[in-house]
Amino acid sequence: MPHANALYGPLDPAPDAGYEDAPPRMGFFTDTSVCIGCKACEVACKEWNGVPQSGLDLLGMSYDNTGALTANSWRHVAFIEQPRPVGWATPAFEGIPDGPAVSPATAAVGARTSADTGTEPGLPPGSPVAAARMSAGPDFLGMPGTQPPGRGSGAQGRTDFRWLMASDVCKHCTHAACLDVCPTGSLFRTEFGTVVVQEDICNGCGYCVSACPYGVIDQRKGDGRAWKCTLCYDRLGAGMTPACAQACPTESIQYGPVRELRERAAARVEVLHERGVPEARLYGHDPDDGVGGDGAFFLLLDEPEVYGLPPDPVVTTRDLPKMWKHAGLAALAITAATVFGFLGGRP
Repeated sequence: MPHANALYGPLDPAPDAGYEDAPPRMGFFTDTSVCIGCKACEVACKEWNGVPQSGLDLLGMSYDNTGALTANSWRHVAFIEQPRPVGWATPAFEGIPDGPAVSPATAAVGARTSADTGTEPGLPPGSPVAAARMSAGPDFLGMPGTQPPGRGSGAQGRTDFRWLMASDVCKHCTHAACLDVCPTGSLFRTEFGTVVVQEDICNGCGYCVSACPYGVIDQRKGDGRAWKCTLCYDRLGAGMTPACAQACPTESIQYGPVRELRERAAARVEVLHERGVPEARLYGHDPDDGVGGDGAFFLLLDEPEVYGLPPDPVVTTRDLPKMWKHAGLAALAITAATVFGFLGGRP
């Protein structure tokens, strides 16, 4: 008998798919606060799964040369540059001199013009601290150095800039619309609760591509078939850790039972809040969200949209019962109208 939440709501996906005595649901917790953007996960994924190269495109997006998850990029490391304070860092532009010129003559000398332009040489120095900082010349940003930024100089010495890095991957949704719409059974649910594509059965229809609320699945050019992360299903069966998590040097990508990962993630958020990072939040961990919770969820340091993630993803097949109900009512109405037209037209 189908589960009450078969299409929407909290659910353990493996037993719902028919597995008896299924092992614990396995997944990823990606802590973006410790991601260093090394791309070891991208390389390990390609090597283990034989994923073709993505090319070396210069996208103009910092060090991001893949851009998004594709059929040839099952892991994507995003680089987001933000000219803003990091928690306790000095607010941007604080202490910078501003206001009217001290005198037109000073401004004219500084700007080499004959009019009062209000340029910096003619501005009051403001606070003595700001004046001293400006007269000292360029600031040393700590690179190259032997310690991480801010470790040697302290939190107050950090610059008003931050770099958000995150390794994105297929979410292995509890309610996977890609699996629901696949006409050939190419997509299937594993005993670990993950979603895998069987490329030898895929007919390249592309229904799964448009059904995914995250835009994860993609069709390979020249091939036509759909490809995505399998969470290294072959390694899971052998009791091994997925290649990307195995290669991650900072343990930003953590693998394990989803229940334990959620507890670990909640504790990590509390630690970050205590350390002055109030913007830390979890994404995809809630079983009551629009996809029933993700098997691969994230700790983010900004809004999901900043990372290219939808703020409120909803499984696209959630409304199928209502759609079929409305379609059935419409069919009945058309049938009744047709019968009435034939019978009512007789003399």
